[in-house]
Amino acid sequence: MSPDIDEARHPFLKGLSKHRGAPPTVVVIFGASGDLTARKLVPAIFNLGVDNLLPGEFHLIGFGRKPIADEDFRVMMDEAIAEHSRRPLNKEIWERVRQNMSYHSGGYDEAAAFDSLAEKINQIEKDLGRDMQRMFYVSTPPSVFEPIIENLGSSGMAQAHVHTKLASKVVIEKPFGRDLESARELNKVINGVFEEPQVYRIDHYLGKETVQDLLVQRFSNSIFEPLWNREYIDCVQITVAESLGVGSRGGYYDTSGALRDMIQNHTMQLVALTAMEPPVSLDPESIRDEKVKVIKAIQPLKLDVDGGDVVRARYTNGLVKGEPVKGYAEEQGIPEDSSTETYAAMRLAINNWRWQGVPFYIRSGKRMARRASEIAIQFKRPPGILFSEGDKFNVAANTMVISIQPDEGVTIVMNSKIPGLETRTQPVKMHFRYSTTFGSNTPEAYERLILDAMVGDSTLFIRGDETEASWKLVTPVLEDWEQCGVHGLKEYTAGSWGPLESERLLWERGHQWRRSG
Repeated sequence: MSPDIDEARHPFLKGLSKHRGAPPTVVVIFGASGDLTARKLVPAIFNLGVDNLLPGEFHLIGFGRKPIADEDFRVMMDEAIAEHSRRPLNKEIWERVRQNMSYHSGGYDEAAAFDSLAEKINQIEKDLGRDMQRMFYVSTPPSVFEPIIENLGSSGMAQAHVHTKLASKVVIEKPFGRDLESARELNKVINGVFEEPQVYRIDHYLGKETVQDLLVQRFSNSIFEPLWNREYIDCVQITVAESLGVGSRGGYYDTSGALRDMIQNHTMQLVALTAMEPPVSLDPESIRDEKVKVIKAIQPLKLDVDGGDVVRARYTNGLVKGEPVKGYAEEQGIPEDSSTETYAAMRLAINNWRWQGVPFYIRSGKRMARRASEIAIQFKRPPGILFSEGDKFNVAANTMVISIQPDEGVTIVMNSKIPGLETRTQPVKMHFRYSTTFGSNTPEAYERLILDAMVGDSTLFIRGDETEASWKLVTPVLEDWEQCGVHGLKEYTAGSWGPLESERLLWERGHQWRRSG
């Protein structure tokens, strides 16, 4: 679709810049034969090419243990784009990348494989007659993060063009550690090889349009920010729900669980963006400074099986979309003695001037009623003076709901008079949907994040001290659960909104969970 057609269909796009000046770049994807590369990374690179956002001089090298011929790798990526891209494969546009795409095999702990990779990149620079930025995307199991980082250092690739605009970068997928100690150790290894500005810890949730728009909604609309505090907001609810179970990933998931898999990273990022103070500028470090302050201000969680700030549970057999599904304990690859949670909910207290006394409720789970990720800002009810007469007036709390997926947009719940001769009220909703305003074919999160990394914009990436602050909050919970085993592990029926015990977190403060979606 041409830019002119884009603007004709969606006039809001008119005048928007389509190029942010990525320098000549060589991208190396570690784990290139893996699922993430095929489903997300290469389709994202293709779509950046469609939008003319790749640099004119761009090379892509896949790195993996399995030997694959260059042409076979190119065919694999052709098929990945055809299957997973939001746009159909355009052979003319893709050929510009394809002709500069190759595969490099070797072990992640083999220094010689990294030395030969460095030689290959040096030869690319020599053939072009100019220096190029090197971006290393680590899309592998976390067990090989450290040898990859160390070999990038020993081969000299991490230091290439350092302190220039073409300094090497490393992009690291989650999970970033398993607890505070392992996160600190990984940071130590990384910072022994790369300087912090070279490091891009990726959380794909931050690349979603609605998450990015949260800062715009807050700080560019004067009707919201003056109300964004303890004087007007009653509570905040953040839900990241999945209708799917663990599927074939049961063996991996059982070593992780909902707290590590979703709460510590995705959900805590949404908390930080919702609660942060206005940054002094849009500079990446200014924004990340404010996010870290929020996470550090969260009070330690009270741990009590029957009355603390945390609830954990796992799903049992039930119905999802009318179809029967098995419980977590019966899923493939789950040990008989498993105590892993598929659902976690927390009540957070942020101890600062803006949020003192405002509870933040967060939850994430698998096999829930529907797939839904949202941030709900519930405002305090108006004084019951004018509209409080029995059932005559149905007055709800004003709520602003930011829907992250699957239907991206913003909804505001307000109260209105029902047409008629008698004064009656009911809550109504005002909807803004990205698909209707800007078109449904919006960029994928990875497109934005890969482009940001190439141009050196770290706003949507996680800093080292930020991930440590998040782990510091949840590590005591993980240690407590490990000690308790199955004791205190609740259950919920697949297809529901979680265990009944999680309702306690809210009703103790006079609230109840929204039915998301």
